[in-house]
Amino acid sequence: MKLEDIRREYLQDALSEDNLQDDPFKQFETWLEHAVGSNIPDPTAMVVATVDETGQPSQRIVLLKHLDDNGFVFFTNTGSRKAQELKGNNKISLHFPWHHMERQVIVYGEAKPLPTSAVAKYFLSRPKESQLAAWASAQSRPVSSRKALMETFANMKSKFANGEIPLPDFWGGYCVVPSKIEFWQGGAHRLHDRFIYQRQADNSWQITRLNP
Repeated sequence: MKLEDIRREYLQDALSEDNLQDDPFKQFETWLEHAVGSNIPDPTAMVVATVDETGQPSQRIVLLKHLDDNGFVFFTNTGSRKAQELKGNNKISLHFPWHHMERQVIVYGEAKPLPTSAVAKYFLSRPKESQLAAWASAQSRPVSSRKALMETFANMKSKFANGEIPLPDFWGGYCVVPSKIEFWQGGAHRLHDRFIYQRQADNSWQITRLNP
C-alpha cells in the first residue's frame, strides 16, 4: 500500500462570501444540521485538543452536548487528563471532521467551567448506565484490567440500586468560548475554501478568507 497514492478530488460543494452567514454560530448550526441530517454516526463528535505544562498537546474525541451564543459545551470527569490540563491552561481547540461532507470546522478559544447546576441537569439526563459508568471510571488513571473496571461498575450498580444516582463531585463541564472559528470546505485541485471568523473587541466578528 502506497500512502502517497491515496487521494481524491473534493467536489461536493463550495463556500463563498455570498453563502456565508455573518454570525459563526449560525453558520455552524447550519452545517451541524446538515451533518445530523446526513445520518452519519456521531455527527456531534469533536476532537478536543489541550496542552500540558510542558507544552505537549493531547487530543481525544468528545461529544458536543450544547451550543448557544456563549459557546460549545461538553462534560467530563474533572480528574481526567483534559480537565487537569485545562486547569493549568484553559486554551483549547475543537475540531469537527465532517469528511463525508468534505467539511471541517475548527474552534479556538478558552474553556470556562460550568456551574454545578448546569452539570447536574445534564448528568441527571444521562441514561442510568452512563451515570453509573461515570462513578465507576477514574478517567485517565491506570486500571489493572477490564475485569476490574466491570467489577467497580457492578459495585456502583449495587450501591445506587435504589433512587436517583447522585452527581459525582468529580464530574464537571466546560463552555468553550471561541475567539476564532474556521470553516473549511473541500475544493477541486486542493483549492479549498477557508474562512475564519475572529472576535473583535466589541464582540462583532471579522471574516477573512484564507489560502487553502
